[in-house]
Amino acid sequence: MKLSQDEVLHIARLAKLGLTDAEVSKLSEQLSHILESFEVLQRVDTTGVPPTAQPNPLKNVLKKDRIKPSLSQDEVLANAPCRDNEFFRVRAVLE
Repeated sequence: MKLSQDEVLHIARLAKLGLTDAEVSKLSEQLSHILESFEVLQRVDTTGVPPTAQPNPLKNVLKKDRIKPSLSQDEVLANAPCRDNEFFRVRAVLE
């Protein structure tokens, strides 16, 4: 399907794009090529193929939980730039 330059300009107006004459010519050719590719796909026999939004089965890929000992409070706070007893001390973000 060949798109005319008027059709490309109409599409550009809908998309609120300002195009030069050279861009209109180039896009006319490129969009026509894309539409021709879709015409080829339209000829494929899809009877018996159920419609789907996801061609691959969805599956969560999760690692198994492993229980391991956590750090002690002193180890966690060891490199803190500023600490207040058993807490991190930070500057106030909100008043």
